[in-house]
Amino acid sequence: MIDLYYWPTPNGHKITIALEEMGLPYSIKYVDISKGQQFKPEFLSFSPNNKMPAIIDRQGIDGMQTSVFESGAILLYLSQKTGLFFSSEMKYQIKIWQWLMWQMASFGPMLGQVHHFNHYAPLKIDYAIERYVNEAIRLYGVLETQLSNQEFVTGSEYTIADMAILPWTKSYARQGIDLGNFPNISRWQENLFRRKAIQKAYEIAGDKQTDLRQLSGVEWQKLFGTTKP
Repeated sequence: MIDLYYWPTPNGHKITIALEEMGLPYSIKYVDISKGQQFKPEFLSFSPNNKMPAIIDRQGIDGMQTSVFESGAILLYLSQKTGLFFSSEMKYQIKIWQWLMWQMASFGPMLGQVHHFNHYAPLKIDYAIERYVNEAIRLYGVLETQLSNQEFVTGSEYTIADMAILPWTKSYARQGIDLGNFPNISRWQENLFRRKAIQKAYEIAGDKQTDLRQLSGVEWQKLFGTTKP
């Protein structure tokens, strides 16, 4: 059994997708980021960056309890544990590493910023919106080109790279993206959202989605690290 410390965000969805696709038994431990539960000492003891998701695998390495934080590291751990959605050949592993790192270092962080300034920020800052929307468009273009002649991100096989990237494309409208300009991404996205495991992953905790714009000043400060006007 794997304990998944989770909230329904793109990074959280990555892991529920992986667990459902891999058929691993897991139990969800909700970490309500709107209430600051990610700052509790017991959570910080195994997720020191106060971010979810994180997992505790009760029968991990050498049968011992193993904790992992950071969604990309969790995906790598689960794929190594099961031998699924990865590759045994180094030349294909490198492709997966590259696109997983691309999502972690560029796609996710930039889309998170554009989402924040487009949707959550109490004050609309034209410079910030333009800067992050333009970067989002550029990054969507990178992914569009990658998918122009293959079914999945790293080739003909569905991997953890697809699982990592897909959730960040779901809120494309809030990111200022017209998906009609990216037909390869649209095709790839539609195909993946037909998968039963992905559908089930998105059904989990669907009722726990909250409008973060309604947070109190104290809650806003904890979550976003800035004073709410």
